[in-house]
Amino acid sequence: MLKTAPAVFFAPRTLLITTLVSILYLLLSIVLVGFKTDQLVLIAIFNGLYYGSAITRKFITGFSIFMVYWIIYDYMKAFPNYAYRPVHIQQLYEAEKAIFGISTATGVVTPNEFFLQHHSTVGDLVSGIFYLCWVPVPLLFAGYLFFRKRPVFLRFALAFFVVNLVGFVIYYIYPAAPPWYVQEHGFEFIASTPGNTAGLLRFDELVGGTIFQSLYAKGSNVFAAMPSLHSAYPVVVLYYGIKAGYRYLPVLFAVVMVGIWSAAVYTSHHYILDVLAGIVCALTGIGLVERGVSKAGWFSRFYDSFLQKIK
Repeated sequence: MLKTAPAVFFAPRTLLITTLVSILYLLLSIVLVGFKTDQLVLIAIFNGLYYGSAITRKFITGFSIFMVYWIIYDYMKAFPNYAYRPVHIQQLYEAEKAIFGISTATGVVTPNEFFLQHHSTVGDLVSGIFYLCWVPVPLLFAGYLFFRKRPVFLRFALAFFVVNLVGFVIYYIYPAAPPWYVQEHGFEFIASTPGNTAGLLRFDELVGGTIFQSLYAKGSNVFAAMPSLHSAYPVVVLYYGIKAGYRYLPVLFAVVMVGIWSAAVYTSHHYILDVLAGIVCALTGIGLVERGVSKAGWFSRFYDSFLQKIK
C-alpha cells in the first residue's frame, strides 16, 4: 500500500512560494528572451521533483544551483556583452599567433588555422565526442555525488556555479571573438553574427545529424570566447573527483579534460589562450569555494544550512 505524503509536505506557504517563483520566472523570461517551451519544461521538472517525494525534493533542491546557472546563461541573451565593451577580435588573434604560432610554408598560422588545413576523419569524430562531454559529464558526476557523497556534491555544485559567474564577469569585461569568427568574417565586428558550429560541423556530417548545429543555434553570445568555460568545467570535475577519494574516475576525467581542451582548439571554437583562461577561471572558482567553506563566515554558514536541506 502506497504511503501518502504528510500534509506539511504540501504546506500552503510552500505551495505559494514555488508557484510564485515559477510564475515570476516565466514572466521574466518572456520579457527578457521571449517565450520558449524549454521554460515550461524547466518549471515542470522543478515542481514535479519538488513535490514528487522526499528524496526528489532534496535532489532538485541541490540541483537548483545548476538551474540558476542555466537561467542566468539564458538571460545573457538580453544583455549582449558587446553592447557594453568593445569586442576583441584582431588583438586576441595576433596574441595567439605571436605566442603559439606555427611556422608553415605559407607563413606563421595559429593552431586553429593549422588544424583547419590538416584535419582528419578520426580527429573530427573524436573531437566531437569529447565536446559532447562538456555538460553531460559534470551533470552526471553531480548526480552520482548526490547519492554517494552529498557534502562533496554541494561543494562541486557551488564551485561549478562560481566558476560560471567568474567566467560571465570576464565575458562582459573582455568580449572576445572565437577563432572561427576571424576565419569567416576577418577582423570586422558584426553584432548580429549567429552561432557557428565551426569544425564541429564535420562531426555532424560524419554522423549524419545536426547535434552541434542545434546546440549552437541556442547559444547566448558569439563574443564570449574568453575564457573557455568548455575548458573550465572538466577541471572542476577532475578536482572533485580527486577530492571525493575516487581511484579510477579521476583518470577518466583527466582524459576527458585533455580531450575537450584539444577539441576546443582543433575545431576553431577557442584559442589556446581561451583554454588557459578557462583553466585559471576554474582554479579561481574552486579556490573561492573551498576557502569559503573552510573559513568561518557567511559562506560557510550558507553551505552548512544548504547541506542540511538536502541531507
